[in-house]
Parts: sequence; C-alpha cells; structure tokens
Amino acid sequence: MVHQPSSAARLSPSGDTEDMAEMSKVLAPRLAYFAGVARTEHVTRAAQEMDVPQSTLSRSMARLEQDLGVDLFARHGRTVSLTPAGRTFLTSVERALAEVERAAEEVRADADPFTGKVAFGFLHTMGAETVPGLLQAFRADHPRVRFSLVQNYGEAMLERLRAGELDLCLTSPVPDAPGLVARRLDEQKLRLVVPGDHTLATRRRIRLAEAADETFVTLEPGYGLRRITDDLCQEAGFKPRIAFEGEEAETLRGLVAAGLGVALLPPPAVPRPGVVELTVTAPRAVREIGVAWLEGHPDTPPVAAFKGFLLSRRGSLLP
Repeated sequence: MVHQPSSAARLSPSGDTEDMAEMSKVLAPRLAYFAGVARTEHVTRAAQEMDVPQSTLSRSMARLEQDLGVDLFARHGRTVSLTPAGRTFLTSVERALAEVERAAEEVRADADPFTGKVAFGFLHTMGAETVPGLLQAFRADHPRVRFSLVQNYGEAMLERLRAGELDLCLTSPVPDAPGLVARRLDEQKLRLVVPGDHTLATRRRIRLAEAADETFVTLEPGYGLRRITDDLCQEAGFKPRIAFEGEEAETLRGLVAAGLGVALLPPPAVPRPGVVELTVTAPRAVREIGVAWLEGHPDTPPVAAFKGFLLSRRGSLLP
C-alpha cells in the first residue's frame, strides 16, 4: 500500500521530546477512529457506529499509518484486519482511551451539583472547631458534597490556590493580591498568652507595650499570624525578642506553658492548662479572617454553593 507524501509530523527515530510532543498532537484526534475500525474490522460499519462519513474515516486511517510510517491494517476488500504492528498499537491506544474516559468521568463527578467535590484550604488554627462546624452546617443542605481539605499557613495556601489545587481558602490576613479575589468574613481577637506562674498571670488585661521586655515565642516568618504579631509589637513601640519559632499555634501554647516565653495567639478550641490568656487593650489586637479564590476562575456548582454559604456567614463565621 503506497501513501502520498504529507507535511504532517512523522515519528522521530531519535525519540526527541519535542518530536514526540508534536507527534502526540497529530495522533491524538485519530486514536478513537483507529480503535473503532480495529474493533469492527470494517470501515463502513465503524463509520456508521461512530456517525462519521466513511471517506473521513478512511482518510484518517491512511494519514495515521503515514504519520507512523507503519501499516496498521491489512485490506481485504471491504474488510480490514490488524497487522502485528496494529495489534501492538491497539493495546496502548485502548489503555490511553480508557484513561481519558476515566479522567473525563472524574471531572464530571467533581462538578456534579449534588455529589461534586470542593478543594478547601484553611489555617491550622481553624481546624479544631471552626471548619468542622462550617462543614456540618453546609452539609445539612448539601449532604453528599465531598471535600478535599488542606490545612496550611496563609502564603502556602495562596500558592496552591494560584496553582489550581484549591478552589477556596480561609486565610488571614485577608489577601490583597493580583489575580485573587478575597472577602473579609470575620475577625478574631488575639490574646497575650503567659505562663501560669508569670508575674502578669494575675492580670486580666494588658497593654502590649507592657510586654516589651518579655521573650516571645511566635510562628515562623511567612505565617500570617507572625506578620500580625510583628506589626502589633511595632505599633506598641517595640520589636519582640524571639526565642522560639514554630509552625502551629498549640505548640506555641505548650512552649508558653513550659515557661519559655509569651505569645500573641487566637483563643484555643479547648483551654490549655498552665497558661493564662490576657485581653490586649492597646493596640487593638485582632486578625481578620477572609475567604479567597482565583479571579475569573469558573466555579463548579458545588464550589459555587459552598462559596455562597461562606459569604452568608459574614460576621458569624467563628464560634
């Protein structure tokens, strides 16, 4: 069988990556046609089953063989049969088409209004109480919506949001960055946490400037709460002397309980023994909590429903 020369990409013996990528673009649209003809071993019948003109199917198979430089079919009048090369090719083609169908089914399932999936990120400090309560309330009306939950610090979640790995995230401070949309939902008071035997432990309220000589334990740079701590201390007129940096607020509470410093932290889900939490009267010590998403990013029905739910909780997000 002789094929006419074509300007289409041909398979490179060198296996060069760019050549292979170009070949994939050429071959991909024809794989389903090839599998249909291979299954029926009859071009006319395959054309009828796939609802395409027979001439289109015949030309597609001829071009596929030409681009590969290999005969995939032996022609016998109106019927065809696979050559050894065709059988080898069919095995991989069927596997590739099955994977494409599996991926298509997965994204369709994730977008289903009733059983779809939401990829939701939130701060570690909101994992014990706030987020479970939110999910419980949301699922009262959307009982079969699924969630992929990610706990991390703010900047890391925003990076995952930009990468398309998250649909929504609860974070603090509320971001103001190109390509993102954010809405303030609530604010949370921060307290100065001191050891139970500290000289300040008999107090109920304190001005932050009174802690200027204390040793602080804080979250690492890059965490939103660390930035807020630094800003509040600067507003109070001092730079905190930091002894320990960690990654989780309850770990910091443990360090405070051990007498290793003081910390500015949001309220705990469960009171921690060994510490006393003081109301900060000046400066105003709060952190804003907001929800963020990608600007211009289309929402699936379950994501849109959960986003609307979060926005409806403005001012009452926190327990």
